[in-house]
Amino acid sequence: MPRILSPFAFCLSVFLSTTFAVTSRAEAVSPSPLLDEMKKASAAYAAAFNTGDFTAMADQWTPRAELVEGGSRLEGRDTIVASIKAWRARHPEATLEVELREVELVAEPVARVSGVMRFKKKPGDKGLESRFTGLRVKEGTVWRIAESKVTPAHAAALDDLEWLVGTWRAEVADRATIEITYEKALGGYAIVGRTKITPKPGKASLLPNGIEAMEVIHADRDAGLIRAWVFDSTGARAEGFFEWDGTSFEKVMSGTPSDAVRGRVAHWVQTISPTGEGRATTHMVERSIDGVALPDAPPMHFKKIR
Repeated sequence: MPRILSPFAFCLSVFLSTTFAVTSRAEAVSPSPLLDEMKKASAAYAAAFNTGDFTAMADQWTPRAELVEGGSRLEGRDTIVASIKAWRARHPEATLEVELREVELVAEPVARVSGVMRFKKKPGDKGLESRFTGLRVKEGTVWRIAESKVTPAHAAALDDLEWLVGTWRAEVADRATIEITYEKALGGYAIVGRTKITPKPGKASLLPNGIEAMEVIHADRDAGLIRAWVFDSTGARAEGFFEWDGTSFEKVMSGTPSDAVRGRVAHWVQTISPTGEGRATTHMVERSIDGVALPDAPPMHFKKIR
């Protein structure tokens, strides 16, 4: 599903009950008990996050919990916690501070919460704010997160793709070399990618000079999407958006192929999976031209070279 996808917000959202100031509009329950219980749940989660106790963290979510950030959606406690764990491993110095501004007891045992989350990747960084709303359900003595919706700060919308910045290279068997360089642009509100596909010496090719492409990735604040536009030296163009499933990014694209290709409308999905320090795998799937399905392309394995 389309999204402004920042993995840090998966972590941010789970703090949605951390309380510095809480008000309750519930008339049936006095503010103090509700406040105390929410503080207890918040403290337990914060401790689990900061110490890397993901078993305790999982206990903060209901089994069928749902996390929505921008246009992305993660369903199920295991999926949510796995995503948080992977992101936390990449940012061990990250800290979160959440101001829970409102708590409303909707109907026993469901409470609606909302507030602001302040995030830092490492000490000394300027904090970025995101807004959140969510539902907690009381199960026994524990208020667990059943639903969380996060609206990330526009300036932080591309943080989840920051790992792409740099130059990547992949070898396509003995036929070609692909080199892609990504860099931040427009004050951090966009990422620009430039691709060069170079045929191997002595290999026959319809394009002996190779192919060049340019990609612009930009956060669409109003739609809650990370959008992508791609143009290449054959005249082809495409546009689409990014999704996140907790482990991989998916770039859902559609556009017009070059004149050398029969057909006028192409669709495909490109999965982008980080596979370790400085490594990633991409895979083109669900391909079609004018509605006619094409085989999946072979996966390509990239290494960051600078």
